[in-house]
Amino acid sequence: MGIKKLIKKHDTQNQFKVLVESYKQIEYAWNNKLNIDSSFEKNINNIVIAGMGGSAISGDLLKPFLSDEVQIPLYVNRDYFLPNYADEKTLVIISSYSGNTEESISCFKEAVKKGCKIIAVSTGGLIKNFADENNLPCINLKKGFQPRFALGVSFFSLLKILQSLGLIPSQEEVVDEITLLWKDKGIEYSGEENIALKHAEELAGFIPVIYSSANFGPIGYRLKCQFNENSKLHAFNNVIPELNHNEIIGWETFQEKLLNVKLITIVDNDYHSQIVKRFKITKELAQKKGVEIIVLKSNEKNIKVRIMDLIFLGDWITYYLAVLRGLDPSEIDYIDELKQRLA
Repeated sequence: MGIKKLIKKHDTQNQFKVLVESYKQIEYAWNNKLNIDSSFEKNINNIVIAGMGGSAISGDLLKPFLSDEVQIPLYVNRDYFLPNYADEKTLVIISSYSGNTEESISCFKEAVKKGCKIIAVSTGGLIKNFADENNLPCINLKKGFQPRFALGVSFFSLLKILQSLGLIPSQEEVVDEITLLWKDKGIEYSGEENIALKHAEELAGFIPVIYSSANFGPIGYRLKCQFNENSKLHAFNNVIPELNHNEIIGWETFQEKLLNVKLITIVDNDYHSQIVKRFKITKELAQKKGVEIIVLKSNEKNIKVRIMDLIFLGDWITYYLAVLRGLDPSEIDYIDELKQRLA
C-alpha cells in the first residue's frame, strides 16, 4: 500500500496537514500581541520555564538556540515544585498548551506565593483562569493542536517573550529564515519520495538509539519523545561526551538478535574537534558489532536554522514511521488513561 493510502487510513486527525502548515504556527506566534507590562523587564536574575511534555521541550530548545545570547541562567522545570532559588527576581514562564497540566498549575500557585515575575503561555484552561484572577499576563496560543504538534507556536512564543523583555537581541531575521525553511521543507517532505520517509522506512522494525552532542541534547530528546508519542515506539537517547564514559561499554556485548536497534547520530559542523573524533570512534565501535547507523545533519549556514531544520525533519520521520507501522500518529491512549486515573 502506498504512503498516501496509509496516511488516509491511519492519520485520523490529519496531522499530515498540520506538519505541512507548521510554518503558519511561527507566523501566528511572531505576530501575536503579548501585552506584557514594562515592569517585567527590570531585575530579572534568572528564568524558570515550568512545563511538561510538548510544552517543556520548547524551553529545552531555547538553550542551544540562544547559547551565545542569554546572559542569565535559564532552567526548564518539570515538576510540581519550583527550584528553591526562585524568588521575586525570577521570571517564571508557565508553559502549558492545554492550560490544565497539573504540574504547571502547582508551579503557578507556588510562583504567586513566592512573588515571582510570572507570564503564562497557554490556549486557556485553568492556567488562563488563574492568570486572570491574579491580573497576570497570559499569552494566548493558537488552539486546535496536540501539544507535541504545536512546537512552532510554543517555541516562538517563548522566543518572542524573551525578545520583548530585552533579555535577548532581535530575532526577526532568523525567524523569517526558519519560517521560509519550514514552508519549503513542508512541501518537500510531503512529496511521494523524500528523505524523511526514507529514514522512516529504514527504521521500521527497529528501536532507535539517538546520539547527539551535549549542546544538541534537546534535539535528540525531542526526537526520542516524538518516536514515543507519534510512532508508539520505545526510543533511547544520550549525549557525547557523557555516553563515552559509560553507555559505550554496552556495545561490547551487543547482539543484533537480542536487541533490534539502529543508531541515529545527530551531527553538526560546529561540534568541538574532540566531539567529532568521539562520534567517529563511537560509530566505528558500533558498526563493528553490526549496528546500522543513520546520520541526521543540517547543511544550513546559521546554527539556529540548523536546529529547527533537524527538529522539523525528526517530526516528519516519526510521523511517517507511525503510519508505516499501521498506527495513528495522533493517538495517545496511555497518556489519556493515566490522566483520567490520576484525576
